[in-house]
Amino acid sequence: MSKREQFIAAIQKSYKTDKPAIHLGSAILDGEIITEAKVNLPLRMMNRHGLVAGATGSGKTRTLQVLAEQLSAAGVPVFMSDIKGDLSGIAKPGTSNAAIEERSAILGTPFEAKGFPVELYSLSGEKGAQMRATILEFGPILLSKIFELNDTQSGVLAILFKYADDKKLPMVDLNDLKKVLSYLSEGPGAAEIKSDYGSISSSTAGTILRKIVALEQQGVGTIFGEKSFDISDLINKVDGQGIISLLNISDVQDKPALFSTFMLSLLAELYQTLPEAGDLDKPKLVFFLDEAHLLFKDAPKAFLDQIEQVVRLIRSKGVGIFFCTQMAQDIPVSVLSQLGNRVQHVLRAFTPQDADALKQTVKTYPRSDYYSIDQVLTTLGIGQALITVLNDKGIPTEVAATHLLPPTSVMGPLTQADYENHVRQSDVYLKYKDPIDPESAYEILTKRLEEQTRQEAELKEQTTVAKTGGKQEKGMFEEALASPLAKQIGREVVRGVFGMLFGKSTSRSKKGGLFGF
Repeated sequence: MSKREQFIAAIQKSYKTDKPAIHLGSAILDGEIITEAKVNLPLRMMNRHGLVAGATGSGKTRTLQVLAEQLSAAGVPVFMSDIKGDLSGIAKPGTSNAAIEERSAILGTPFEAKGFPVELYSLSGEKGAQMRATILEFGPILLSKIFELNDTQSGVLAILFKYADDKKLPMVDLNDLKKVLSYLSEGPGAAEIKSDYGSISSSTAGTILRKIVALEQQGVGTIFGEKSFDISDLINKVDGQGIISLLNISDVQDKPALFSTFMLSLLAELYQTLPEAGDLDKPKLVFFLDEAHLLFKDAPKAFLDQIEQVVRLIRSKGVGIFFCTQMAQDIPVSVLSQLGNRVQHVLRAFTPQDADALKQTVKTYPRSDYYSIDQVLTTLGIGQALITVLNDKGIPTEVAATHLLPPTSVMGPLTQADYENHVRQSDVYLKYKDPIDPESAYEILTKRLEEQTRQEAELKEQTTVAKTGGKQEKGMFEEALASPLAKQIGREVVRGVFGMLFGKSTSRSKKGGLFGF
Protein backbone atom coordinates (compact mmCIF):
# COMPACT_ATOMS: atom_id res chain seq x y z
CA MET A 1 0.00 0.00 0.00
CA SER A 2 1.39 3.39 -1.01
CA LYS A 3 1.91 6.24 1.43
CA ARG A 4 -1.08 8.03 -0.10
CA GLU A 5 -3.34 5.00 0.35
CA GLN A 6 -2.12 4.54 3.92
CA PHE A 7 -2.82 8.19 4.63
CA ILE A 8 -6.37 8.03 3.21
CA ALA A 9 -7.10 4.88 5.21
CA ALA A 10 -5.74 6.48 8.40
CA ILE A 11 -7.78 9.68 7.95
CA GLN A 12 -10.99 7.85 7.09
CA LYS A 13 -10.64 5.50 10.04
CA SER A 14 -9.79 8.32 12.44
CA TYR A 15 -12.50 10.77 11.36
CA LYS A 16 -15.30 8.40 10.37
CA THR A 17 -18.47 8.71 12.44
CA ASP A 18 -22.05 7.51 12.21
CA LYS A 19 -23.17 10.36 14.48
CA PRO A 20 -24.10 13.91 13.35
CA ALA A 21 -20.90 15.84 12.62
CA ILE A 22 -19.44 19.08 11.29
CA HIS A 23 -17.74 18.56 7.92
CA LEU A 24 -14.61 20.72 7.97
CA GLY A 25 -12.94 19.80 4.68
CA SER A 26 -10.47 17.32 3.17
CA ALA A 27 -6.95 16.41 4.23
CA ILE A 28 -3.78 17.43 2.40
CA LEU A 29 -0.73 15.24 1.83
CA ASP A 30 2.44 16.48 0.15
CA GLY A 31 0.57 19.47 -1.24
CA GLU A 32 -2.28 17.41 -2.69
CA ILE A 33 -5.86 17.93 -1.50
CA ILE A 34 -7.32 14.43 -1.24
CA THR A 35 -11.09 14.69 -1.65
CA GLU A 36 -11.97 11.33 -0.11
CA ALA A 37 -9.93 12.03 3.06
CA LYS A 38 -12.83 13.75 4.82
CA VAL A 39 -12.19 15.58 8.10
CA ASN A 40 -15.20 15.69 10.44
CA LEU A 41 -15.88 16.90 13.97
CA PRO A 42 -18.61 14.91 15.78
CA LEU A 43 -21.28 17.15 17.30
CA ARG A 44 -21.31 15.16 20.53
CA MET A 45 -17.66 16.14 21.06
CA MET A 46 -18.26 19.88 20.64
CA ASN A 47 -18.83 20.26 24.39
CA ARG A 48 -15.23 19.08 24.93
CA HIS A 49 -14.36 22.62 23.89
CA GLY A 50 -11.86 23.75 21.29
CA LEU A 51 -9.26 26.18 20.00
CA VAL A 52 -9.15 28.04 16.69
CA ALA A 53 -5.76 29.75 16.35
CA GLY A 54 -3.55 31.31 13.71
CA ALA A 55 -1.88 34.44 12.44
CA THR A 56 -3.83 37.52 11.36
CA GLY A 57 -5.34 37.03 7.90
CA SER A 58 -5.05 33.24 7.96
CA GLY A 59 -8.81 32.65 7.78
CA LYS A 60 -9.81 32.17 11.43
CA THR A 61 -12.97 34.26 11.09
CA ARG A 62 -14.20 32.26 8.10
CA THR A 63 -13.50 29.03 9.97
CA LEU A 64 -15.71 30.31 12.78
CA GLN A 65 -18.36 31.17 10.19
CA VAL A 66 -18.27 27.63 8.72
CA LEU A 67 -18.58 26.13 12.20
CA ALA A 68 -21.48 28.44 13.11
CA GLU A 69 -23.34 27.70 9.86
CA GLN A 70 -23.17 23.94 10.24
CA LEU A 71 -24.04 24.06 13.92
CA SER A 72 -27.10 26.18 13.15
CA ALA A 73 -28.13 23.82 10.34
CA ALA A 74 -27.87 20.93 12.84
CA GLY A 75 -30.21 22.73 15.26
CA VAL A 76 -27.49 23.91 17.66
CA PRO A 77 -27.68 27.56 18.81
CA VAL A 78 -24.43 29.56 18.63
CA PHE A 79 -23.12 32.63 20.42
CA MET A 80 -20.28 34.58 18.79
CA SER A 81 -18.52 37.85 19.49
CA ASP A 82 -18.16 39.91 16.32
CA ILE A 83 -15.00 41.94 16.87
CA LYS A 84 -14.99 43.89 13.61
CA GLY A 85 -18.70 43.72 12.84
CA ASP A 86 -18.13 41.64 9.70
CA LEU A 87 -20.01 38.45 10.64
CA SER A 88 -23.54 39.80 10.24
CA GLY A 89 -23.56 38.55 6.63
CA ILE A 90 -24.34 35.07 8.02
CA ALA A 91 -27.97 36.20 7.89
CA LYS A 92 -27.94 36.32 4.06
CA PRO A 93 -27.12 33.70 1.41
CA GLY A 94 -23.67 34.13 -0.10
CA THR A 95 -22.82 34.41 -3.77
CA SER A 96 -20.60 32.07 -5.70
CA ASN A 97 -17.49 32.97 -7.64
CA ALA A 98 -14.73 31.12 -9.47
CA ALA A 99 -12.59 30.62 -6.34
CA ILE A 100 -15.51 29.23 -4.33
CA GLU A 101 -16.59 26.92 -7.17
CA GLU A 102 -13.03 25.59 -7.49
CA ARG A 103 -12.69 25.00 -3.74
CA SER A 104 -16.09 23.27 -3.56
CA ALA A 105 -15.23 21.01 -6.53
CA ILE A 106 -11.91 19.96 -5.00
CA LEU A 107 -13.64 19.11 -1.72
CA GLY A 108 -16.46 17.25 -3.47
CA THR A 109 -19.11 19.38 -1.77
CA PRO A 110 -21.30 21.48 -4.14
CA PHE A 111 -21.70 25.09 -3.04
CA GLU A 112 -25.25 25.94 -1.95
CA ALA A 113 -25.80 29.56 -0.96
CA LYS A 114 -27.70 29.79 2.30
CA GLY A 115 -28.44 32.28 5.08
CA PHE A 116 -29.10 31.50 8.73
CA PRO A 117 -31.24 32.90 11.56
CA VAL A 118 -29.29 35.65 13.32
CA GLU A 119 -29.91 37.89 16.33
CA LEU A 120 -27.77 41.02 16.61
CA TYR A 121 -26.70 42.27 20.04
CA SER A 122 -24.67 45.21 21.33
CA LEU A 123 -23.21 46.39 24.63
CA SER A 124 -23.87 50.03 23.81
CA GLY A 125 -27.35 49.42 22.39
CA GLU A 126 -26.31 51.13 19.15
CA LYS A 127 -25.44 48.04 17.07
CA GLY A 128 -28.24 45.70 18.11
CA ALA A 129 -30.37 44.57 21.04
CA GLN A 130 -28.98 45.95 24.29
CA MET A 131 -27.25 43.35 26.44
CA ARG A 132 -27.31 44.23 30.13
CA ALA A 133 -26.40 42.62 33.42
CA THR A 134 -26.97 43.87 36.94
CA ILE A 135 -24.04 44.75 39.17
CA LEU A 136 -24.92 41.85 41.47
CA GLU A 137 -24.97 39.40 38.55
CA PHE A 138 -21.50 40.51 37.57
CA GLY A 139 -20.02 40.08 41.01
CA PRO A 140 -16.85 41.58 42.54
CA ILE A 141 -14.31 39.40 40.69
CA LEU A 142 -15.49 40.29 37.19
CA LEU A 143 -15.99 43.95 38.10
CA SER A 144 -12.47 44.11 39.49
CA LYS A 145 -11.20 42.89 36.10
CA ILE A 146 -13.16 45.58 34.25
CA PHE A 147 -11.99 48.34 36.62
CA GLU A 148 -8.43 46.95 36.66
CA LEU A 149 -8.29 47.06 40.46
CA ASN A 150 -5.40 45.82 42.58
CA ASP A 151 -5.85 43.25 45.36
CA THR A 152 -6.62 45.84 48.04
CA GLN A 153 -9.20 47.62 45.90
CA SER A 154 -10.74 44.29 44.88
CA GLY A 155 -11.06 43.42 48.57
CA VAL A 156 -12.97 46.64 49.20
CA LEU A 157 -15.26 45.87 46.28
CA ALA A 158 -15.93 42.48 47.85
CA ILE A 159 -16.92 44.26 51.09
CA LEU A 160 -19.49 46.33 49.18
CA PHE A 161 -21.05 43.18 47.74
CA LYS A 162 -21.03 41.38 51.09
CA TYR A 163 -22.71 44.31 52.82
CA ALA A 164 -25.30 44.69 50.05
CA ASP A 165 -26.06 40.99 50.24
CA ASP A 166 -26.34 40.95 54.03
CA LYS A 167 -28.54 44.06 54.14
CA LYS A 168 -30.76 43.07 51.19
CA LEU A 169 -29.61 46.02 49.06
CA PRO A 170 -30.02 45.08 45.38
CA MET A 171 -27.21 46.66 43.34
CA VAL A 172 -28.52 46.99 39.81
CA ASP A 173 -26.53 49.74 38.10
CA LEU A 174 -23.48 51.92 38.62
CA ASN A 175 -25.50 54.48 40.63
CA ASP A 176 -26.22 51.75 43.17
CA LEU A 177 -22.55 50.82 43.36
CA LYS A 178 -21.50 54.43 43.87
CA LYS A 179 -24.14 54.97 46.54
CA VAL A 180 -23.11 51.91 48.55
CA LEU A 181 -19.44 52.93 48.22
CA SER A 182 -20.19 56.44 49.47
CA TYR A 183 -22.41 55.19 52.30
CA LEU A 184 -19.79 52.78 53.62
CA SER A 185 -16.74 55.00 53.16
CA GLU A 186 -17.99 58.48 54.11
CA GLY A 187 -21.54 58.05 55.37
CA PRO A 188 -23.17 56.49 58.43
CA GLY A 189 -22.27 53.01 57.20
CA ALA A 190 -18.55 53.58 57.83
CA ALA A 191 -18.89 53.06 61.58
CA GLU A 192 -21.45 50.29 61.04
CA ILE A 193 -19.12 48.06 59.02
CA LYS A 194 -15.90 48.66 60.95
CA SER A 195 -16.19 45.69 63.31
CA ASP A 196 -17.76 43.16 60.92
CA TYR A 197 -16.23 44.05 57.56
CA GLY A 198 -13.33 46.42 58.17
CA SER A 199 -12.96 50.08 57.33
CA ILE A 200 -12.64 51.58 53.83
CA SER A 201 -9.95 54.22 53.36
CA SER A 202 -10.89 57.39 51.52
CA SER A 203 -8.04 56.91 49.02
CA THR A 204 -9.22 53.41 48.02
CA ALA A 205 -12.84 54.58 47.80
CA GLY A 206 -11.71 57.50 45.65
CA THR A 207 -9.82 55.22 43.26
CA ILE A 208 -12.81 52.91 42.79
CA LEU A 209 -15.11 55.89 42.29
CA ARG A 210 -12.83 57.31 39.58
CA LYS A 211 -12.88 53.94 37.78
CA ILE A 212 -16.68 53.92 37.85
CA VAL A 213 -16.94 57.48 36.56
CA ALA A 214 -14.42 56.76 33.78
CA LEU A 215 -16.56 53.85 32.57
CA GLU A 216 -19.65 56.08 32.60
CA GLN A 217 -17.85 58.76 30.62
CA GLN A 218 -16.91 56.19 27.98
CA GLY A 219 -20.62 55.72 27.33
CA VAL A 220 -20.82 52.02 28.19
CA GLY A 221 -22.24 52.25 31.69
CA THR A 222 -25.56 51.21 30.15
CA ILE A 223 -24.49 47.55 30.20
CA PHE A 224 -25.28 47.56 33.94
CA GLY A 225 -28.96 47.68 34.74
CA GLU A 226 -32.37 46.29 34.02
CA LYS A 227 -33.84 44.79 31.96
CA SER A 228 -31.13 42.21 32.53
CA PHE A 229 -30.37 39.86 29.64
CA ASP A 230 -32.21 36.55 29.86
CA ILE A 231 -29.68 33.83 29.10
CA SER A 232 -32.42 31.59 27.69
CA ASP A 233 -32.63 33.92 24.67
CA LEU A 234 -29.33 32.40 23.50
CA ILE A 235 -30.80 28.91 23.35
CA ASN A 236 -33.49 29.30 20.72
CA LYS A 237 -34.31 27.80 17.33
CA VAL A 238 -36.22 28.91 14.25
CA ASP A 239 -37.70 26.24 11.98
CA GLY A 240 -35.35 23.66 13.46
CA GLN A 241 -32.26 25.81 12.95
CA GLY A 242 -30.22 27.08 15.88
CA ILE A 243 -30.16 30.87 16.20
CA ILE A 244 -26.73 32.47 15.77
CA SER A 245 -26.44 35.28 18.33
CA LEU A 246 -23.83 37.86 17.32
CA LEU A 247 -22.50 40.34 19.87
CA ASN A 248 -21.23 43.26 17.80
CA ILE A 249 -18.41 44.88 19.76
CA SER A 250 -16.94 46.98 16.96
CA ASP A 251 -17.96 50.13 18.86
CA VAL A 252 -16.28 49.01 22.12
CA GLN A 253 -13.31 47.07 20.76
CA ASP A 254 -10.96 49.58 22.42
CA LYS A 255 -12.30 48.37 25.80
CA PRO A 256 -11.24 44.71 25.71
CA ALA A 257 -11.53 44.15 29.46
CA LEU A 258 -15.17 45.19 29.24
CA PHE A 259 -16.46 42.96 26.45
CA SER A 260 -14.29 39.95 27.25
CA THR A 261 -15.40 40.01 30.89
CA PHE A 262 -19.04 40.48 29.90
CA MET A 263 -18.87 37.34 27.77
CA LEU A 264 -17.39 35.44 30.69
CA SER A 265 -20.30 36.63 32.83
CA LEU A 266 -22.68 35.10 30.28
CA LEU A 267 -20.82 31.80 30.54
CA ALA A 268 -20.94 31.91 34.32
CA GLU A 269 -24.69 32.54 34.22
CA LEU A 270 -25.16 29.67 31.77
CA TYR A 271 -23.34 27.39 34.18
CA GLN A 272 -25.44 28.54 37.13
CA THR A 273 -28.75 28.40 35.23
CA LEU A 274 -28.69 25.30 33.04
CA PRO A 275 -29.47 21.88 34.51
CA GLU A 276 -27.05 18.96 34.30
CA ALA A 277 -27.30 17.32 30.87
CA GLY A 278 -24.59 14.66 30.71
CA ASP A 279 -23.38 13.47 27.31
CA LEU A 280 -25.70 14.59 24.52
CA ASP A 281 -25.69 13.72 20.83
CA LYS A 282 -25.26 17.43 20.18
CA PRO A 283 -24.66 20.40 22.49
CA LYS A 284 -27.34 22.78 23.70
CA LEU A 285 -25.16 25.77 22.79
CA VAL A 286 -21.69 26.45 21.41
CA PHE A 287 -19.97 29.60 22.63
CA PHE A 288 -17.19 31.18 20.51
CA LEU A 289 -14.82 33.61 22.26
CA ASP A 290 -12.95 35.57 19.58
CA GLU A 291 -9.77 37.47 20.52
CA ALA A 292 -9.59 35.22 23.59
CA HIS A 293 -6.17 36.53 24.61
CA LEU A 294 -7.90 39.73 25.78
CA LEU A 295 -9.76 37.70 28.37
CA PHE A 296 -6.55 36.55 30.04
CA LYS A 297 -4.38 39.63 29.68
CA ASP A 298 -3.24 40.94 33.09
CA ALA A 299 -5.94 38.84 34.74
CA PRO A 300 -5.63 38.29 38.52
CA LYS A 301 -5.51 34.75 39.86
CA ALA A 302 -9.08 34.86 41.18
CA PHE A 303 -10.30 35.75 37.71
CA LEU A 304 -8.30 32.95 36.05
CA ASP A 305 -9.56 30.48 38.62
CA GLN A 306 -13.12 31.41 37.77
CA ILE A 307 -12.51 30.90 34.04
CA GLU A 308 -10.90 27.53 34.65
CA GLN A 309 -13.80 26.41 36.81
CA VAL A 310 -16.42 27.45 34.26
CA VAL A 311 -14.58 25.73 31.38
CA ARG A 312 -14.10 22.57 33.39
CA LEU A 313 -17.67 22.25 34.64
CA ILE A 314 -19.90 23.75 31.94
CA ARG A 315 -19.36 20.74 29.67
CA SER A 316 -21.81 18.75 31.80
CA LYS A 317 -24.44 21.42 31.09
CA GLY A 318 -24.24 20.69 27.36
CA VAL A 319 -22.30 23.84 26.44
CA GLY A 320 -19.17 23.88 24.30
CA ILE A 321 -16.63 26.74 24.33
CA PHE A 322 -14.24 27.53 21.49
CA PHE A 323 -11.44 30.02 22.09
CA CYS A 324 -10.20 31.94 19.06
CA THR A 325 -6.81 33.68 19.21
CA GLN A 326 -3.51 34.02 17.38
CA MET A 327 -1.38 31.59 19.39
CA ALA A 328 -2.14 28.68 21.67
CA GLN A 329 0.19 30.29 24.22
CA ASP A 330 -2.38 33.07 24.68
CA ILE A 331 -4.45 30.58 26.67
CA PRO A 332 -3.37 29.56 30.19
CA VAL A 333 -2.15 25.97 30.42
CA SER A 334 -4.89 25.06 32.89
CA VAL A 335 -7.51 26.05 30.29
CA LEU A 336 -5.63 24.87 27.21
CA SER A 337 -5.42 21.34 28.62
CA GLN A 338 -9.22 21.15 28.54
CA LEU A 339 -9.58 22.01 24.84
CA GLY A 340 -10.00 18.70 23.04
CA ASN A 341 -10.52 20.07 19.50
CA ARG A 342 -7.76 22.05 17.73
CA VAL A 343 -7.94 24.01 14.47
CA GLN A 344 -4.55 25.68 13.93
CA HIS A 345 -4.11 28.04 10.98
CA VAL A 346 -0.72 29.14 9.71
CA LEU A 347 1.87 30.46 12.17
CA ARG A 348 4.56 32.98 11.25
CA ALA A 349 8.09 32.59 12.61
CA PHE A 350 9.58 36.00 11.83
CA THR A 351 11.09 36.65 15.26
CA PRO A 352 12.81 34.59 17.97
CA GLN A 353 9.62 34.88 20.03
CA ASP A 354 7.62 33.50 17.09
CA ALA A 355 10.05 30.59 16.77
CA ASP A 356 9.65 29.77 20.47
CA ALA A 357 5.86 29.92 20.13
CA LEU A 358 6.04 27.57 17.16
CA LYS A 359 8.06 25.03 19.16
CA GLN A 360 5.57 25.17 21.99
CA THR A 361 2.61 24.72 19.62
CA VAL A 362 4.21 21.67 17.96
CA LYS A 363 4.44 20.00 21.39
CA THR A 364 0.65 20.23 21.81
CA TYR A 365 -0.04 18.00 18.78
CA PRO A 366 0.02 14.20 18.64
CA ARG A 367 2.92 12.63 16.78
CA SER A 368 2.29 12.18 13.04
CA ASP A 369 3.70 9.64 10.57
CA TYR A 370 2.81 11.90 7.65
CA TYR A 371 3.81 15.42 8.64
CA SER A 372 6.65 17.41 10.06
CA ILE A 373 4.37 19.51 12.26
CA ASP A 374 6.61 22.58 12.49
CA GLN A 375 7.03 22.70 8.72
CA VAL A 376 3.33 22.28 8.02
CA LEU A 377 2.35 25.01 10.50
CA THR A 378 4.45 27.61 8.68
CA THR A 379 3.42 26.66 5.13
CA LEU A 380 -0.37 26.39 5.37
CA GLY A 381 -2.31 28.55 2.93
CA ILE A 382 -5.27 30.84 3.64
CA GLY A 383 -8.31 28.69 4.40
CA GLN A 384 -6.18 25.75 5.47
CA ALA A 385 -5.53 24.48 8.99
CA LEU A 386 -3.82 21.70 10.93
CA ILE A 387 -6.58 19.81 12.72
CA THR A 388 -6.91 17.22 15.43
CA VAL A 389 -10.22 16.64 17.24
CA LEU A 390 -11.83 14.03 19.45
CA ASN A 391 -13.66 11.29 17.59
CA ASP A 392 -17.05 10.06 18.81
CA LYS A 393 -15.27 7.77 21.28
CA GLY A 394 -13.30 10.67 22.75
CA ILE A 395 -9.98 9.58 21.18
CA PRO A 396 -7.74 12.23 19.54
CA THR A 397 -7.81 11.89 15.77
CA GLU A 398 -4.93 11.68 13.32
CA VAL A 399 -3.37 15.09 12.70
CA ALA A 400 -4.60 16.38 9.35
CA ALA A 401 -3.56 19.43 7.35
CA THR A 402 -7.00 20.35 6.00
CA HIS A 403 -8.37 22.35 3.08
CA LEU A 404 -11.43 23.93 4.67
CA LEU A 405 -14.94 24.35 3.26
CA PRO A 406 -16.03 27.87 2.27
CA PRO A 407 -18.97 29.54 4.07
CA THR A 408 -22.33 29.41 2.28
CA SER A 409 -23.48 32.80 3.62
CA VAL A 410 -22.15 36.29 2.89
CA MET A 411 -18.49 36.60 3.92
CA GLY A 412 -18.73 40.13 5.27
CA PRO A 413 -21.12 42.54 7.00
CA LEU A 414 -24.68 43.32 6.00
CA THR A 415 -25.20 46.67 4.33
CA GLN A 416 -26.06 49.47 6.76
CA ALA A 417 -29.68 49.51 5.59
CA ASP A 418 -30.05 45.72 5.89
CA TYR A 419 -28.41 45.81 9.32
CA GLU A 420 -30.76 48.49 10.65
CA ASN A 421 -33.82 46.74 9.22
CA HIS A 422 -32.73 43.45 10.77
CA VAL A 423 -32.36 45.08 14.19
CA ARG A 424 -35.67 46.98 14.06
CA GLN A 425 -37.63 43.87 13.09
CA SER A 426 -36.21 41.83 15.96
CA ASP A 427 -38.51 40.96 18.88
CA VAL A 428 -35.41 40.63 21.06
CA TYR A 429 -34.42 44.21 20.23
CA LEU A 430 -37.83 45.47 21.39
CA LYS A 431 -37.65 43.30 24.51
CA TYR A 432 -34.45 45.00 25.77
CA LYS A 433 -34.79 48.40 24.11
CA ASP A 434 -36.06 50.41 27.08
CA PRO A 435 -34.21 50.33 30.42
CA ILE A 436 -36.06 49.79 33.71
CA ASP A 437 -35.20 51.66 36.90
CA PRO A 438 -36.40 49.54 39.86
CA GLU A 439 -36.08 50.47 43.52
CA SER A 440 -32.59 49.37 44.41
CA ALA A 441 -29.68 50.26 46.69
CA TYR A 442 -29.56 53.89 45.51
CA GLU A 443 -33.20 54.59 46.36
CA ILE A 444 -33.13 52.57 49.60
CA LEU A 445 -30.02 54.29 50.97
CA THR A 446 -31.21 57.72 49.81
CA LYS A 447 -34.44 57.27 51.77
CA ARG A 448 -32.48 55.99 54.77
CA LEU A 449 -30.20 59.04 54.72
CA GLU A 450 -33.14 61.41 54.27
CA GLU A 451 -34.88 59.82 57.27
CA GLN A 452 -31.73 60.12 59.37
CA THR A 453 -31.36 63.75 58.32
CA ARG A 454 -34.98 64.45 59.26
CA GLN A 455 -34.59 62.79 62.66
CA GLU A 456 -31.38 64.70 63.34
CA ALA A 457 -33.10 67.96 62.39
CA GLU A 458 -36.00 67.22 64.75
CA LEU A 459 -33.62 66.34 67.58
CA LYS A 460 -31.66 69.52 66.99
CA GLU A 461 -34.83 71.57 67.02
CA GLN A 462 -35.95 69.98 70.29
CA THR A 463 -32.56 70.64 71.85
CA THR A 464 -32.65 74.24 70.65
CA VAL A 465 -36.11 74.79 72.12
CA ALA A 466 -35.01 73.37 75.46
CA LYS A 467 -31.93 75.56 75.56
CA THR A 468 -33.89 78.64 74.44
CA GLY A 469 -36.55 78.09 77.19
CA GLY A 470 -33.84 78.07 79.90
CA LYS A 471 -32.34 81.26 78.60
CA GLN A 472 -35.75 82.97 78.68
CA GLU A 473 -36.27 82.08 82.37
CA LYS A 474 -32.75 83.25 83.21
CA GLY A 475 -33.37 86.45 81.31
CA MET A 476 -36.57 87.22 83.24
CA PHE A 477 -34.75 86.71 86.55
CA GLU A 478 -31.88 88.96 85.50
CA GLU A 479 -34.35 91.56 84.28
CA ALA A 480 -36.14 91.54 87.63
CA LEU A 481 -32.86 91.95 89.48
CA ALA A 482 -31.98 94.93 87.32
CA SER A 483 -35.14 96.86 88.22
CA PRO A 484 -34.86 99.98 90.56
CA LEU A 485 -36.88 98.31 93.31
CA ALA A 486 -34.69 95.18 93.26
CA LYS A 487 -31.59 97.35 93.39
CA GLN A 488 -32.91 99.26 96.40
CA ILE A 489 -33.84 96.07 98.25
CA GLY A 490 -30.48 94.66 97.35
CA ARG A 491 -28.64 97.61 98.77
CA GLU A 492 -30.56 97.45 102.01
CA VAL A 493 -29.96 93.72 102.36
CA VAL A 494 -26.27 94.15 101.67
CA ARG A 495 -26.00 97.01 104.14
CA GLY A 496 -27.85 95.02 106.75
CA VAL A 497 -25.65 91.97 106.27
CA PHE A 498 -22.42 93.93 106.34
CA GLY A 499 -23.69 95.86 109.34
CA MET A 500 -24.05 92.58 111.26
CA LEU A 501 -20.61 91.40 110.16
CA PHE A 502 -18.84 94.54 111.22
CA GLY A 503 -21.03 95.48 114.26
CA LYS A 504 -22.15 98.77 112.80
CA SER A 505 -25.45 100.27 113.98
CA THR A 506 -28.18 101.17 111.63
CA SER A 507 -30.75 103.87 112.11
CA ARG A 508 -33.23 101.26 113.32
CA SER A 509 -30.81 99.98 116.04
CA LYS A 510 -30.46 103.47 117.44
CA LYS A 511 -34.17 103.54 117.88
CA GLY A 512 -34.27 100.11 119.54
CA GLY A 513 -35.33 98.53 116.31
CA LEU A 514 -33.76 95.47 114.82
CA PHE A 515 -30.89 95.04 117.35
CA GLY A 516 -32.15 97.26 120.17
CA PHE A 517 -33.33 94.60 122.68
